[in-house]
Amino acid sequence: MQVRPATPDDLSAIHGIYSHHVLHGLASFEEEAPPLEELRRRFDDVRSRGLPWLAADFGGVLAGYGYCAPYRTRSAYRYSLEDSVYVRHGSEGKGVGSALLGELILRCERLGYRQLVAVIGDSANAASINLHASFGFLRVATLRSIGFKFGRWVDSVVMQRPLGPGDSTPPS
Repeated sequence: MQVRPATPDDLSAIHGIYSHHVLHGLASFEEEAPPLEELRRRFDDVRSRGLPWLAADFGGVLAGYGYCAPYRTRSAYRYSLEDSVYVRHGSEGKGVGSALLGELILRCERLGYRQLVAVIGDSANAASINLHASFGFLRVATLRSIGFKFGRWVDSVVMQRPLGPGDSTPPS
C-alpha cells in the first residue's frame, strides 16, 4: 500500500468512494452525494490551507482517502483540526484506514497543530471508533440522536487526541 498526497486526478475515484458512503452508510450525514465539482471545491479549500489530503493506493486501486480540515472557523480553534477517513467499499479490514490516519497524524503534528478531533457518524460504527482509539483518540462525547438518516435517529461520537505536545505548552 502506498499513502501519498491526493491529486486532482484522484477526485473521480474519491467521489465514487464518498458517494458510496453517503448513499449507503452513516459515516457521512450528507443524504445526497455532492457533485464532483463540490468535492473539487472542498479538496482545493483543504489544500489551499496547506493541510493534508491523502490517497491510499492498494494493488493499483485507490482504496481510500483521508484529509484534515479546520475543526471550526473561529480563531481560537486555529490549532485544532478534524480528520476524515473513507475506505473504498470492499477494501475494509486491509489496513487502509490505519495507514491513512497514521500519516495524517504525522503530517498534522509536523505542521504544528495541537488537537485532532474525529466526529464519527453512528455510535455503532465500531470500525471507525476502534480505528481512532488505536491511535490514542479518547471518546469525549456522544451526541445522541443528532442526525436523522435512512428513516432513523443517529448518534455522532466525538473523539479527540493531542498532536505533538498537545496542551502541555502554548503554541509557538
